[in-house]
Formats: sequence, structure tokens, C-alpha cells
Amino acid sequence: MRFHWFLPTTGDGHEVRPATTTTGADPGRGPARPATLDYLTQVARAAEASGFEALLTPVGAGCPDPLVVCGAIAQHTERIKLLVAFRPGFTLPTVLAQQAQAFQALTGGRLLLNVVTGGDSTEQRGYGDFLDHDERYARTAEYLEVLRRSWAGAPFDFTGAHYRVEGGGLAQPLADPPEIWFGGASPAAERVAAAHVDVYLMWGEPPAAIADRVARMRAAATRPLRLGIRLHVIARETAAEAWGEADRLLARMKPEQIAAAQARFARMDSVGQQRMAALHNGRSGDLTIAPNLWAGVGLVREGAGTALVGSYAEVEERIREYADLGVDEFILSGWPHLEEAYRVGEFLLPRLARDRVPAAVPA
Repeated sequence: MRFHWFLPTTGDGHEVRPATTTTGADPGRGPARPATLDYLTQVARAAEASGFEALLTPVGAGCPDPLVVCGAIAQHTERIKLLVAFRPGFTLPTVLAQQAQAFQALTGGRLLLNVVTGGDSTEQRGYGDFLDHDERYARTAEYLEVLRRSWAGAPFDFTGAHYRVEGGGLAQPLADPPEIWFGGASPAAERVAAAHVDVYLMWGEPPAAIADRVARMRAAATRPLRLGIRLHVIARETAAEAWGEADRLLARMKPEQIAAAQARFARMDSVGQQRMAALHNGRSGDLTIAPNLWAGVGLVREGAGTALVGSYAEVEERIREYADLGVDEFILSGWPHLEEAYRVGEFLLPRLARDRVPAAVPA
């Protein structure tokens, strides 16, 4: 198992808040802790000191550019890797190949890439992208092929439906190409993952659903493939304390926030988002969908909408359950991300240490 943390580039605080979007999903209320470079550096250093291997950085209309942010964070940290989300199609793959080469050279090889094809057609159109759902994934497949061929350095030509390259390739091969992470729950997404990526990332669903997806991806993969899961964590010394914290977070979610978020999610064409929404159907009651798995986060937050809730021993047991199903990589988070990085690193990760893959330290 390898463990990673999350960088809250839209702000942080003691409550679960709707993600900032261009439509103003949470008008008039800024984050309790703005995402300044100073604060994000504190979170990054806390995660590094707590033993996490990498930091996931989000991408979207309400997020600052993750490559720029992570380039800054890298200068204030020593070992932790930066899992930078990007939208294929918004930057040419040949250009990203150069950016990745520069990032690796300047940080000692600490870049990882997370492909976010996009599941909100309204947001995509705001960027000038009018492809439909399956076409976006077809473009992603071409993008990743061109990206990897560019890193190889040998001159190449490529002609596809979305990209055409003549005499492409970096002047010097990239000796340490970043791992490519990727998420998506549709058949179109799974085809891309099976053929092009290093880590297939899933949002937290009940173990039976994850087992089905793991088995399907293992059978379909045409290259070495690891499986990852994205989960929030509310872990305390006792189960009562943990569930009390979950209740507190739920009580701070306003009905109008929940309604606005669910309306937005309903118009998205993301199959993964549909699966998250189906776990609670917009209801604020009966949110425990499996032992220690709580769907309350997804009432207001896009994307990963579930949290592991319980005592440290219970959360450890649930993580081991997912690992036994074939999950290799765990991206965790909690509110606030600064304090919870220390808490998870101090009280949870040591319980799992004997099964961990040691983080690579750049030379």
C-alpha cells in the first residue's frame, strides 16, 4: 500500500464546503482558510512530515492552475511528490511533455500526473471544449499516446482523429517519466485506463462495488496497472468521537447548499459522479452505505463523496479490506487538511506501516 494526501487549493476549514465554481455554488462565503502559498506549504510540509508519498492537486474552473501551484510548492518541500491533475485537450500533449521534463529536472523527479477527462459539459464548454462524453475519452487516449511517444525522445509522426504530429519528440528522452494516474467509471474511461495508464483511480464505493471494478480492470489491462482509491477520513480514538465529528460536518451543510450541489451533479455526464450521487440520492439521512463508509461528503462536494468514519482500529480494518480486494494506492484527506494530515500520519499510518511500500527519496 502507498498513501497520499490532498492539497486544498480552493481553501480549507473546519467544514465540508461546496467546491467553488464559475457559477458561484457557494455565493458570498469564502473559505475559512484561503489557499495562500503559505497555507498550502504548511499542508504540504505536514503531509511530508507525516509520511505521505504524494499530494493530489485538483483541476477545474474554480481551481488555480495545478501545475503552477505545484511548481511553487515543490520549492518549499523536499521529498513529497506532486500529483498534478490536468485536462487532456486543453494543452497540447507535446507541450505537456516539455512541461513535465522541466518539472522533473527542477524537482528531482517529483511529478506525477492525474488525467481528468472532464464530466461536466457546461464547464467544458466554458473552456471552449464541445466534445461529447465518449469523444473526450477518445481524445484522451490519443493524448496519452502522443505524450508517451514524446517522452521517448525518438522522432515520430502521429495522425489521429484529434491530434496530428510531424517530427515530434523531445530533444532528449525523459529518463524519469511521471506515472500517469487516471479516473473514470464509464466503459469509455475503462478502455482508456486498460491501455494507457499506470494507476486507475476510483472514488470510494462499498467494497463489493470496488471488488467488481478491480476484477474488471485487472482482466482488461494490457499493461501493468495499479489500482487506487480516493477517500476522505474521519478517524478518532473512539468510534463515538468519529461519528460525532461526521454529525458536526453534516449539521454545517445548509439545505440550499445540498440542493444546489445536487442540481449541478444531476446535469453532469460523469458516470463516476452519478455513482456517487446514487449512494445517497440527495438525502441527508441514512448515509452509512457500508461498515464505516459515510456518503455525507457527496451531498455538497463534487467528485469523491465518501469518508471512512470510525476509530483508528476500524478505519485501519476498512483500508486493509480494500487492500485485500486489490487496491494499491490510497489518496486520503480530511478537514482541515493541515491538522488531519498530522492526525492520520500519527495515529493511522503507523498501524498500516508493515504493509507499506516505502516512499522513494529523490537522489
